[in-house]
Amino acid sequence: MIELLKSNTLLLLFIVAAIGYPLGRVRLFGHSLGVAAVLFAGLAIGALDPDLKLPEIVYTLGLVVFVYTIGLSSGAGFFASFRRKGLRDNLLIVGMLIIAALAVAGVQYAFGLRPTLAAGLFAGSLTNTPALAAVLEQIKIIAPADTRDRLLADPVVGYSIAYPIGVIGMIITIAVLQRMWHVDYTAETQSLRDLGAVGQKLVNRTVRIARPEISVLTVDELLRAKQWRVIFGRTLRNGEMILADGSTRLQHGDLVSLIGTEEEVTEAAAFLGEMTTERLELDRSKLDFRRIFVSNPQVVGRPLRDLQLPQRYGALVTRVRRGDMELLPHGDTVLELGDRVRVVALRERMDEVSEFFGDSYRALSEIDILTFSLGLAMGLLIGMIPIPLPGGTVFRLGVAGGPLVMALILGARERTGPLVWNIPYSANLTLRQIGLVLFLAGVGTRSGYAFVSTFTQSGGIVLFGAGAVITCGIAFTTLWIGHKLLRIPMSLLIGMLAGLQTQPAVLAFALEQTKNDAPNIGYTTVYPMAMITKILLAQALVVLLR
Repeated sequence: MIELLKSNTLLLLFIVAAIGYPLGRVRLFGHSLGVAAVLFAGLAIGALDPDLKLPEIVYTLGLVVFVYTIGLSSGAGFFASFRRKGLRDNLLIVGMLIIAALAVAGVQYAFGLRPTLAAGLFAGSLTNTPALAAVLEQIKIIAPADTRDRLLADPVVGYSIAYPIGVIGMIITIAVLQRMWHVDYTAETQSLRDLGAVGQKLVNRTVRIARPEISVLTVDELLRAKQWRVIFGRTLRNGEMILADGSTRLQHGDLVSLIGTEEEVTEAAAFLGEMTTERLELDRSKLDFRRIFVSNPQVVGRPLRDLQLPQRYGALVTRVRRGDMELLPHGDTVLELGDRVRVVALRERMDEVSEFFGDSYRALSEIDILTFSLGLAMGLLIGMIPIPLPGGTVFRLGVAGGPLVMALILGARERTGPLVWNIPYSANLTLRQIGLVLFLAGVGTRSGYAFVSTFTQSGGIVLFGAGAVITCGIAFTTLWIGHKLLRIPMSLLIGMLAGLQTQPAVLAFALEQTKNDAPNIGYTTVYPMAMITKILLAQALVVLLR
């Protein structure tokens, strides 16, 4: 069987995926590994034979597709985070990485490790392959020719021993602390709504206007003055049903439907008048509603107000469903391919509105290969750019950092002229899942044998134990400071921890726990800074510990 798998890498790939994926669904103590279990299946199978490993292109392709799709979906949230507390988050992560480097220096001093071995331990315990590559390049520059080959092997040994516990330790720490702290991810959703990471439970209530002075203000003026996050929909006045828009002035005795969360609608209703048992939304004699798929590329990437639906079609978008999340739209809402919008419009114009949005499910299954490939190509080129550092060395963002940075920019930009950079939500999730499985299977099989063989060497237990202490210590400290002192929601924080680790397997576990997209936002917020910091620190360890 081993010989068969060695001669057929495709069979090996799908065997690893077929074993790991169902194992990730098994729940122990209320938790499951999710897709991250593919990594451990790969480690187990790769440990059977040194040649039982997937080609490097499998790992690389999976990593590139995974980080690129993550970046596209998180671009807007990433740049928006710096208007909130993104600087604080990045400073926290950089501080933790510096502490990790100091801890490695302490281990090197205590056990007399070679600096090259310590640098590999740092890269492995924080699971960062670009940092390992940077260490190897640094050794080629500073090492004497007669000892270069031996010193180049050291970082690989330290890395291969520490890498598995670098993944496992993070996952275990998250699982233990979220249980110890009784984290309720569902209850955190309220603080995460502004990030677009969770949906909202929206209601539709009919309110009778009981304050005559309301008529001096338009609907837009009311919303700005009161900061309500609600939508004014159907309005019944003197027996005639009309659709409210920003210029509508509500009159005493009008019945108006309000859409929003229960809390927001209740607050608005208390000011406007009183709740009624009327259900204006059920009256479809003149105004109808329909759920419509957004598949027209000309619609996406533009603020909803720029589409001018009330002026062009007498229509109003009252809800946006993105994946499993339902969102309350506003003028700045930017639609994405694959969204489902709930539109209220005159019955006779509903077909026009559907045609405007596209409403084609088949189109949502297709990917614009031009923009997808062009974006990835630009990202790979960015990753190849050498960035000079003090001392004459350089570092590169590589195949992970380059595509991620490019995707963050394109995801926030949405479109450039006729080119739409984002891809349909369902297609993004599918590609992301495939990329992650390829990455985990590749890393697992390529690390399994090296882990077992190097662990039995002299000093292997010391390196393994040091890697475990560093990984779990940094994970615990980051979560404790972030959650207990800085009051960062755990949903966001464990994504930041995955970003500190620049580790998709930890991110996959975080997504499995939260059931929302907040970890993706935390991950992309700190990933670029974490990547650069680890590359610099890994090189510094080689130079300073000599």
